[in-house]
Order: sequence, then structure tokens, then C-alpha cells
Amino acid sequence: MSAKARAVTVLLTPFFALFAVVMVVPIGYAVWLSLFTEKQSGLGFGGTHTVFSGLGNYAAALGDHAFRDGFLVLLGYCALYIPLLLAGALTLALLLDSALARARRFFQLALFLPHAVPGIIAALIWVYLYTPTLSPVVAAMESGGLGFDFLSPSGALPSVVNIALWEWLGYNMVIFYAALQAVDRSVIEAATVDGAGAWRVATGVKLPLIRSSLVMVALFTVIGSLQLFTEPLILNQGSASAVTSSWTPNMYAYTAAFARNDYGLAAASSVLLALVAALLSFAVTRLSGRSSRPGRRLPDAARPPLAHPKGRP
Repeated sequence: MSAKARAVTVLLTPFFALFAVVMVVPIGYAVWLSLFTEKQSGLGFGGTHTVFSGLGNYAAALGDHAFRDGFLVLLGYCALYIPLLLAGALTLALLLDSALARARRFFQLALFLPHAVPGIIAALIWVYLYTPTLSPVVAAMESGGLGFDFLSPSGALPSVVNIALWEWLGYNMVIFYAALQAVDRSVIEAATVDGAGAWRVATGVKLPLIRSSLVMVALFTVIGSLQLFTEPLILNQGSASAVTSSWTPNMYAYTAAFARNDYGLAAASSVLLALVAALLSFAVTRLSGRSSRPGRRLPDAARPPLAHPKGRP
């Protein structure tokens, strides 16, 4: 083995060891656990014993309407949250990157600060703001004739989306802004000289050049959306909240494990959710790979202007 190969092995071994401990082993244990269930002997006085159930836990999870309804909630959440997050973060990043922006550092910090607040603390703050008998916001809305129940069946999903946007909008804005700052300014100047306006420069030059950042943020947002847990779990503690203990697949698995002590069902539902996340991640990366394949032409506004012939202005 060459010295270079030995160096690579030494540097990569800690990563793969840690990856095996924190990822491979827990996933393998969850798959193993999902194949067993607890049974009580006799009339329930003989204790419980573990029996092999095969795919029984998976069938039980898929056959439970509460688990299936959780995916419908996630579908509605993704339909609202992902477009709003991407559009909002991208718009803010483009505004900060424009020549008209002032006090960029201040607005970057102000928009990023909510992400520094732990998710559970943020959810508690918003529960206070959503509770009708406590919230000054709800009281002000009611005094103006704009009554709205944030914890009702129709208001719970937008309320959770609002919390997530408040937490993650500034974080993704910073990613987009960093990508925009890396764009070659000469390309933007060439488009401007060609007569492209601010809107054309933003949509025809900047966006295509930060496609990789858009794909990365979209991928991470999809994966994070499927892991929705903290915000609805806190909202579930509200006295009049429409968020149930199995509102999302993650909450379903949590309730099965720690409320019903059915660890096999919890593991099976977690594995099913992981499979859905893997399939969606593969779909996003595959679609993004097709849209950014080599050989694509640079937008017209992004191409440098042709030099004028001699003697012409």
C-alpha cells in the first residue's frame, strides 16, 4: 500500500467508524426490532414474551388510518412549506445581493437570529402567541374583527408552517446569499451592458448560476419536512389544539413506542418513513441531475456581449 493510500485510510477510518456507530447500527437495529412484537400469554397474567412477526408490524402500520393520515398531513405541509420557504429565502437573498440593498450585515443577522433559537423554545413561544386566552396577537386580531383560531383543525397546519418558516427562512437565505456572492460579477455586468434589467438579471443570470444551491436546499428541506416532530408535539400540549398524538408519522412512532410500549410497531413505522424519505431524496437528486446535465447553454443574458467592430461606438 502506498503512502497516499495509507493516509487516505487513516483519515477516512474515523468517519466510517462514527458513521457505522451512529447510522448503520441504529438503522439495522430498528429493522431487526420491527420484525418482532410483544405477546401476552394466557389471560395476561403470565407476562409478555417476544415473538417473531415478520412483516406483521409493517402491515399493522400501513393498515392504521392514523399512520396513513399522517402522510396526508405531511403532504399538505410540504405543499405549503417548501414553496414558501424556497421563494421567501431566495427573494430575500436576491434583495440583499442587489445594488439597492443597504445594511446587509444587519439584515443578515436579524433574519438568521430565529434559527439560533432552539426549536422547542421557538415552538413554546408560538404556542403562547397562538393561545386565545394568553396571546396579545389573538386579542389584537379579535379587537379588529379578525378572529382566527390558530389551533383549530383548519388552522393547525398553517400554524406549524409559520413556526417552521420563522425558524428556517433566515438559515436558507444565508445559503442562497453566499451562493450569489460567489457568482462572477463580470457575467452580471455583461448582462447589464446587453440591456438586461434587474428582473432579467435575477431570473436569467443569477438563478441558473446558483442551481446547485437551490437543489441542495430543496433536498434538505424535503428530508427535514418528513421529519416534522418538535413543533406539532409542542402544539399537541395545548388544551384546545387539533394536533393529535399521531398527527405526523414521527409522532405516530413516538406514541407507539413511549405511550403504548409497542416498539416493534414504532420501529416499523420509522423504517417506512425512512424509505419514503430515501425515495423522495432520490427523486429530487435525479430530477436535478437531469436539469443540470452538462452541455446546457448559458442563458442569453448571461453570455458576454460581442465586441463591437472597429470604428463603431
